[in-house]
Amino acid sequence: MTMQAKLPMGIENFMEMRTGGFYYVDKTGLIKTLLDNPAKVSLFTRPRRFGKTLNMSMLKYFFDVGSDVMPFNNGTIFDGLEISGEKELCEAYMGKYPVISITLKGATGENFEEAKVMLRRIIGKEAMRFRFLLESDKIDDIERRQYEALISTDKAGTFIMSDDLLKDSLLMLSQFLQKHYGNGTVMLIDEYDVPLDKAYQAGYYDSMVEFIRALFGNAFKTNDNLKFAVLTGCLRISKESIFTGLNNFSVYTIKDVQYNEFFGFTDAEIRRMLEYYGLMEKYDAIREWYDGYHFNSLDIYCPWDVVSYCHALKMNPSTEPKNYWVNTSSNDIIRKFLSRADAATRDEIELLINGSHVKKMIHQELTYRDLDSDIDNLWSLLFTTGYLTQDGEDEEGISALVIPNREIHWIYVQQIRKWFKDEARKDTQKLDNFRRAFEENDAAAIEKEFTSYLRKTISIRDTGVKKEMKENFYHGVLLGLFGNMDGWKVRSNAESGDGYSDISVEVEDRDIGIVIELKYAGHAAFDIACKEALGQIYDRNYEEALLDDGMKTIYRYGIACYKKRCRVVSG
Repeated sequence: MTMQAKLPMGIENFMEMRTGGFYYVDKTGLIKTLLDNPAKVSLFTRPRRFGKTLNMSMLKYFFDVGSDVMPFNNGTIFDGLEISGEKELCEAYMGKYPVISITLKGATGENFEEAKVMLRRIIGKEAMRFRFLLESDKIDDIERRQYEALISTDKAGTFIMSDDLLKDSLLMLSQFLQKHYGNGTVMLIDEYDVPLDKAYQAGYYDSMVEFIRALFGNAFKTNDNLKFAVLTGCLRISKESIFTGLNNFSVYTIKDVQYNEFFGFTDAEIRRMLEYYGLMEKYDAIREWYDGYHFNSLDIYCPWDVVSYCHALKMNPSTEPKNYWVNTSSNDIIRKFLSRADAATRDEIELLINGSHVKKMIHQELTYRDLDSDIDNLWSLLFTTGYLTQDGEDEEGISALVIPNREIHWIYVQQIRKWFKDEARKDTQKLDNFRRAFEENDAAAIEKEFTSYLRKTISIRDTGVKKEMKENFYHGVLLGLFGNMDGWKVRSNAESGDGYSDISVEVEDRDIGIVIELKYAGHAAFDIACKEALGQIYDRNYEEALLDDGMKTIYRYGIACYKKRCRVVSG
């Protein structure tokens, strides 16, 4: 009996994928498409965890003349895959070219000097793969000494190449390899935009832009030793920023038709995977949670999510879908976006959360500095990095943007609540007023202050969302505010009397107990909802636990919320 293939959790090395018994979704058609549409430099931008790194590893193993892992089961690691049917192409290109393959994911630091140390390490380690150049009779003594300088280290093992040599490093390596093999060099650079992203955050963006411009300019511009280059990243950096003067430069984003099926999983690929593992009954849940990315005319799933959930299902068939993508890197982009949101922008975010769309012009070619110049550029960034997707485009090129799926919707809701709590902490005077109103049984003041907070945040509109979810939203907002009240012991959904009160508070230094029941006032029926809330507090004796803890004064509040309004009654 044939053993079932393992799920490739976190596998980004193509050789390991093919020889380790892992399930592989065949993306080798990328190779033929790339060769059929030649460009000196091709850049692919996709959100994180959409298979960019695995594809770059695949390209490396296909073209690399120095690969010693090609033989596999009396064939090659490409046998049985789509590309193996292209006999003439495989004969002409497979294993025929030297390959320089690096990832700039780790080329970061707290300052520019630290980042350059990491760049030296990345390029130096790749250069060390070609130690045979020290013995090559195809390069001269000057070139040999130059190569030695690329791989030289100090006693601690730190690469010591000068800044000027580092800027020339990729150009020089391609030159040496071309002379040794007699064929142009293929250059693969994964995560090309990470150094710029980190530099922008840490405050040395201008220095890094200048350095990367020199490194890439030397490697790609009028480099006769280069066969072709492929770069991947999340953001399309302005050509004028780091690719100045580069001709024959092709960029493929999620708005382009070409190559879209090679990044992420298509619906047909998802169905085949689920059928293989006997998980087809989970198709609808997977579609709801992890589909929704519209790459031009294709619906695309995030591979990381699907593989992670299938792995969880194999461990426990009753596992419910959850968030996987959110934990793969920082979501600071959402926080940055919300910190600059004015009232109009918050209303647009509210539309998105409630299942509608916003119409925006997408600017795909940006610099990081552009992000601060105009709030509309941040919509483009959210789209490019996978927090929004396109649901149609009008004749003027205006895109209808939507939240792609339940997983990303969860990120928005959770990050908004965190942002709201942070914003609440900034206004200590309003918090003091809010606190005093609860402790002095001033329902009118509570209503005024809570309404003021609700106007600054995002409500759950009266759509198809369940009433319980709407109440949970307001519950979460109120808990966020209470979390900043020193000296308050706050409990949520704590058992008391004959049930579970929404929120109970003990103000220990004043022996005051507070019971709060929240209701969603459908169709703005505030009085009915408040009466129901207070009635529930009395009927179920929610104050009992507070009295048992020694609270001498008990205040009961029924709070009804609808969109960005509320009503508060006490009794």
